[in-house]
Amino acid sequence: MSERSSIFDMIGPVMIGPSSSHTAGVVKIGNVARQIFGGTPESADIIFYNSFARTFEGHGSDKAIIAGTLGFQPDDERIRDAFEYAKKEKLNFNFRSIGNASTLHPNSVKLVLKNAEKSTEILGESLGGGVVNIKEVDGFTANISGQNYTLIIKSDDKKGTIAFIAEVIGHDDCNIATMTVSRLGKNDMACQFIEIDSPIAELTIAYLNSLSWVHQINYLTPISK
Repeated sequence: MSERSSIFDMIGPVMIGPSSSHTAGVVKIGNVARQIFGGTPESADIIFYNSFARTFEGHGSDKAIIAGTLGFQPDDERIRDAFEYAKKEKLNFNFRSIGNASTLHPNSVKLVLKNAEKSTEILGESLGGGVVNIKEVDGFTANISGQNYTLIIKSDDKKGTIAFIAEVIGHDDCNIATMTVSRLGKNDMACQFIEIDSPIAELTIAYLNSLSWVHQINYLTPISK
């Protein structure tokens, strides 16, 4: 028996158009990037690749990525005026396009978000139907969807850390949906991207953040469908 199709599969996400992949998906990538950065940055350098490089202005992907970076959802009518809202928030932004990046997904966009204290680099892919994949964060392979509660844990590359963190999360009654572990090199910095099915307690995050071998934790909440 074939699987039933949902109404979402047939008509796509609730969104401001014109395109689920070039608009709604791009808003979501920007929204996840904002959460990883921790708020509105002072500047955003944005590179559109491949198909995006050729169509980002005509399909509104430029406004969509700024809207997401400001925290707007895919169905927010303010997306059309995202540049004006960026000015109000004192967000400076710059666009570039690279039309032939053969190693990247056709609908790829990179954001480099900065303020005076920090910088974060995110590479996202819009897969169609409003579905996205955050492929890389600060050079680490991520592969997170933005549709789940997510912990991003940068730590020392030490033996036993993966099992330890998984046990702590389990004691908080959270089930791990996916986990991607990436490292810069053996015994160097490592990063765990853990998608979980339910919210995690602030006390648990504080405990993990107190560990001497943990350098940084980001906690992401799901973006709207």
